[in-house]
Amino acid sequence: MTSSELWNRATAERYDAEETENSSATVLEPALTFLAELAGDGRALEFAIGTGRVGVPLRERGVQVVGIELSEHMAAVLRRKVDEDTLPVTLGDMATTVVPGRFTLAYLVYNTIGNLLTQDEQVECFRNAARHLAPGGRFVIELGVPPLRFLPPGQVAVPFDVSERHLGFDTFDLVEQLLVSHHFTRDGEDGRYRRGSSRQRYAWPAELDLMARIAGLELELRVADWDRAQFTEDSTKHVSVWRKPSRGTEARGEDVPA
Repeated sequence: MTSSELWNRATAERYDAEETENSSATVLEPALTFLAELAGDGRALEFAIGTGRVGVPLRERGVQVVGIELSEHMAAVLRRKVDEDTLPVTLGDMATTVVPGRFTLAYLVYNTIGNLLTQDEQVECFRNAARHLAPGGRFVIELGVPPLRFLPPGQVAVPFDVSERHLGFDTFDLVEQLLVSHHFTRDGEDGRYRRGSSRQRYAWPAELDLMARIAGLELELRVADWDRAQFTEDSTKHVSVWRKPSRGTEARGEDVPA
């Protein structure tokens, strides 16, 4: 068990409804195209597959997807959408859980690497990805760039959504490199708001590159989004691709059972 916070039944049951916009074709299509191209004719492994927001439609495109998920409640929601034979899911954490076989693609979307709250665990996640990849395979992460330059001296919070039904802001622990996302979501039409929060460990692109090197992976591509826009100093997130060398270096760690 890692330091990741465990999503409970109530959170899992409302997750899809709260992520309707991020599940739309406009948002998903570029990501699915990006991932399907990298997977090719091989298999894809999604760490923290959740309710299958990405994994299920990627499987519908013909990619053989396998998932790892820490929360049994999130996996249960996914299972209503697709059976185990079509999309196998193993319950466990993404830093240490091993599934059989080799993959041409392993991926983590929507800031999920941050669910691991220590640097050591994030390094182990990279090692676990490399462990599962076939030579030449890729590891993909979608992650926001920490908005610390929006913090003037003495301020510890940055809003990321101010809308009619939702108020969201992040608070930062700059020493421990942790953030807490706070959510105030309006339930129904009675004006009441439901409060929730979740912790993440933020990491810089250069820090992730070093983690990849430790795991025996090489940076191949970094873009600002799934549409492959150029990554610049003003980008608010990045999609990064690291590649396992085709020859001469096997990933550090135990081999995955065939």
